[in-house]
Order: sequence, then structure tokens, then C-alpha cells
Amino acid sequence: MTDFELHPRLLADTVEVDDLPLCRVRLMNDAQYPWCVLVPRRDAVREIHALSAEDQQELMREIALVSSVLAGLTNAFKMNVGALGNVVPQLHVHVIARFENDAAWPGPVWGKNPPVPYEESVASRFAMDVRRAIARDER
Repeated sequence: MTDFELHPRLLADTVEVDDLPLCRVRLMNDAQYPWCVLVPRRDAVREIHALSAEDQQELMREIALVSSVLAGLTNAFKMNVGALGNVVPQLHVHVIARFENDAAWPGPVWGKNPPVPYEESVASRFAMDVRRAIARDER
């Protein structure tokens, strides 16, 4: 394992959830959309193809796990998964629960509306719900 440091923008825009075998899981601080970000704990990696084959497989497993957890907790209509990295170069994958009546539907969430931060207690409670569901589903 290499030294890992979360990009300052990700640190500022998200709330801690959990660490999986490969990724740090964070909750995007935007109450408009239940939205997690998975950040592989590997230094200087910008792209999925730059991960080892084993890490690529683990990333897909963790994306599927977090997608399933968010879908289950929110009854989402659709799960969106994306790795853009145009603003934050550190490899990170967005897993977003979407609804036909959400603020950006049916378009992408990026740049549609300014973020609406969670109340701190709500963010903490939702992050704990995600953490517990991950632990339950990983068994």
C-alpha cells in the first residue's frame, strides 16, 4: 500500500463514510442527490486503466456494492456511475442515486444546480446508514 492522501477538493466537498479494501467511500455533501464517491487509495492514479488488473476488478466490485447499498437505502429509480476527473484529477468514481423527480432529472447532476449541503446531523446519520449497509452486504 502506498501513502494515500485525499485531494483537498474531495475532502472539502464530502463526508467520511467508510474504507473498503481498495476505496475510501465518501458522501457528497449535496442533499439533492444521495451520492457517494469512491476513491481508490492509490497515489498518483488518475485513470481506471492505470490501476493494476486486480485493483480494477476490486474497484468494479466496490462500485457494485455501493450502488446496491444506495439503491436499497433510497429506492432509487436509476443508479448513475461515472469517473470524470476533469476538476479533481485524483481517480474517483461517483455513484449517484437518481429519481425521476430530482433536481437534474433526466440530465447529469454536474453543474445543474448549486449544491445544497446536508444538515450536519442528517449527513452523519446517512453516512452511518451507508456504512452499516456496506458492512451487512459485505458479509
